[in-house]
Amino acid sequence: MADGIRPAFYCGDEVYGNCTELREHFQAQGQAYVLRVPSNFTLTLAAGTKMTCAEAVQTLLKHPRRWEARSAGGGSKGERWYAWAWLATASAGHHLLIRRHLKTGELAFHYCYVPEDQPLTKTRLIRPAGLRWPVEEDFEFSKDCFGLDQCQARLYTAIARHAVLVMAALAICAITTALLRDRTDTQAPPPVRPDQPPPPEPGMIPLTIPRSSGCSPPSPPGPCPGGSSSTGTPGPAATKPAHDGSTNAPDSPATPRSPCSASEMRLPY
Repeated sequence: MADGIRPAFYCGDEVYGNCTELREHFQAQGQAYVLRVPSNFTLTLAAGTKMTCAEAVQTLLKHPRRWEARSAGGGSKGERWYAWAWLATASAGHHLLIRRHLKTGELAFHYCYVPEDQPLTKTRLIRPAGLRWPVEEDFEFSKDCFGLDQCQARLYTAIARHAVLVMAALAICAITTALLRDRTDTQAPPPVRPDQPPPPEPGMIPLTIPRSSGCSPPSPPGPCPGGSSSTGTPGPAATKPAHDGSTNAPDSPATPRSPCSASEMRLPY
């Protein structure tokens, strides 16, 4: 505001709506705002009675004709429709704007201020109230894809530089995407003349990696020298009976059998 930047409205969630000093600062500067407030926010109505936002809805907005269905702006799935109602307060410049979900009935309260020299309509208040959604989407997208929250600086100047750099990159990418979206399409371009043939079929993608030549299937595992195959099946030497007719092992203790080494085994891979 000191640099002369004066938007039509300042918007914020319940953290800013509960700040009395911030609201008084805006009012002293003649700045309009639409700030979210909790359901227990106390209002002073035109009749001089005080009640919370939730009590005002239950007492004064029981009749369905007091609600009007309007769009809060376009979203990812189309127009965002809600039921809206507003209440006047003891101050001529302050109003309470209530938003109700059409299916769940969830309520959201906006404490609004508009100076006397500016037009005051429900349509003018609904538009800034619906702008918080794209702002929250921008913050989420900038954190996930551009690292807005990945700054480990502690000084204000460093944090401001990081935020400006990230938001500038996000703005450039958003504008570029919007411009390319109007120029590109998944459909083929229309023919220049009526008798123009369709584009040729691209066909199959050619194989770029040549098949290795000389590949042969692996050899079957053979027996290990000494009487045992690589698969653990006893070899011929292990099943050969002893010459003396005894039932002992064919190898005598004087000539112990050594295990197969890795070089002697024929692995199947």
